[in-house]
Amino acid sequence: MIQVYEATDTGRIRPSNEDSVAVFEPFVFVVADGMGGEAAGEVASKMLTDFVRDQLEGKNDISEADLKQAILGANQAILASASVNAAYRGMGTTATILHIGSYEQSACWAHVGDSRLYVIRNGQKELEQVTKDHSYVEELVEQGSITAEEARNHPQRNLLLRAVGVNGELKVDTGYLDVKAGDVFLLATDGLMKLVSDSQIAEVLLNPAQGNPAQKLVDLALNAGGLDNITAVVVVCSQ
Repeated sequence: MIQVYEATDTGRIRPSNEDSVAVFEPFVFVVADGMGGEAAGEVASKMLTDFVRDQLEGKNDISEADLKQAILGANQAILASASVNAAYRGMGTTATILHIGSYEQSACWAHVGDSRLYVIRNGQKELEQVTKDHSYVEELVEQGSITAEEARNHPQRNLLLRAVGVNGELKVDTGYLDVKAGDVFLLATDGLMKLVSDSQIAEVLLNPAQGNPAQKLVDLALNAGGLDNITAVVVVCSQ
């Protein structure tokens, strides 16, 4: 049995919410964080989630390749829209997608940008980051130039090296996971991770039955300042 919780909020600073979220059958979960200023970021993220839904909703036997193809198709759609509307030029979005198989024993994912997919395995207390950020600061962390904690407050922490709708050629990360009863997955935009620590996230995810864990995570980010749009989708694979 799968239980799903979702929450999104504009935050306390931004004038609008450029995040977009989609949850639909068969067990497909999508978060996107748009960029581009004015209304363009909001348009890009909504185009991404709508395109993925159109491609995958109700589809049988969804694979990593299907998720990747959906993102690549959205990439072309966003580029096409920007090419005929000057207000949309330069817009783009992150994309993180999770699909849990029909027997709840396996999952696949696809990812571009700095939104994230996490998992807490049943019986473990450590939060595992599944995806890798496609950002300038992540490269600095990998090179050993800065620490992960320093990356949180780095002046160029918002600089992405990869995003949907920016270039005609796009590399999409994909992967596969075994799923076990008790696993808890989190898809989130960076407005959460900027303000809420891994240990705080883990504490909420380890007690998913107590209220709406997605809303609890969003509330933690709001209470810490709400500097950006915040979106969280929590997927609980019940025992």
